Amino acid sequence: MTDEEEPDYRFTLANERTYLAYLRTSLACYAGGLSAVQFLDLGPDRWVARIIGVILVLAGIVTTGAAFRRWQVNLIAIRRGGALPVTRLPLMLGATIAVVGMIGLLFSLWR
Repeated sequence: MTDEEEPDYRFTLANERTYLAYLRTSLACYAGGLSAVQFLDLGPDRWVARIIGVILVLAGIVTTGAAFRRWQVNLIAIRRGGALPVTRLPLMLGATIAVVGMIGLLFSLWR
């Protein structure tokens, strides 16, 4: 006998929707990073655009991996009837996007 139960399908589907929302966010980070490298003109060497692009793409990669891990851990917690674990992924995403936005704004005004 296992201590896992088949959960209410609504919880499973909500967990999947959250996972897919994180994947959409990571895709937006990839697109924003690649667009920054390609189209931002914040100086003659474009190093600021490259830094912004690298940070956003790295944030997308981290979000993709962390989203899968979060989905997996949440699913196990739901099946066992335990509490959902706390995650810092939203904080990491919000802080990264805020920092990148501030860098872009500062260099846009400075230029």
